[in-house]
Amino acid sequence: MRHDIVPGALFPDYELSDHTGKHRKLSELQGQDPMVLVLSRGGYCPKDRRQAEGLVELHRELEVGYCRLVTISTDNILETNEYRTGVGAHWPFLSDTRRIVQKDLDIAEYTDSLHNPMIPHVIVLEPGLLIYKLYNGYWFFGRPTVEELRQDLRIVLKKCRRDWDITSPELKVAWQQGRKDLFYPYGKTYAQTIGEQD
Repeated sequence: MRHDIVPGALFPDYELSDHTGKHRKLSELQGQDPMVLVLSRGGYCPKDRRQAEGLVELHRELEVGYCRLVTISTDNILETNEYRTGVGAHWPFLSDTRRIVQKDLDIAEYTDSLHNPMIPHVIVLEPGLLIYKLYNGYWFFGRPTVEELRQDLRIVLKKCRRDWDITSPELKVAWQQGRKDLFYPYGKTYAQTIGEQD
């Protein structure tokens, strides 16, 4: 992995084709929510398919918890759709046949010259594509469990949701005064909040 891709750094805002062929930027897919980004070998890999199957149930929680999930692989659009449909996924899958991400991040899996995939990684991103945590998944058990991702997202959400502890008297007063800017999704984005603190 490129030396500057570390917790606290900004992840590159790649623009790739999604499973429908539409060009999508990561920042657009993330919006103002935390995001789990899966860099995948592709649908041919049984480890990646098993990981995606495990993420299917978590995705239902992410949707109600205002978090996002995106998978990027080097599969073409047809393979991307087969991979996505085959595991029963409903989140965006991005196709990187030109290996832009693989080359830019220096994560070519040199031990597999047949498929020329990326070394699998999972990256937990705070709003604004800010890296919270990285997992190297070359070995399957290097990948985060669903429970580890839940714990990571709990920490990230506590940081980026000013209304995390809605029991605080200050928040209750703010709501009664009509100051909804402190409450998600009424208020400013996390990136704006961080900018004000700098």
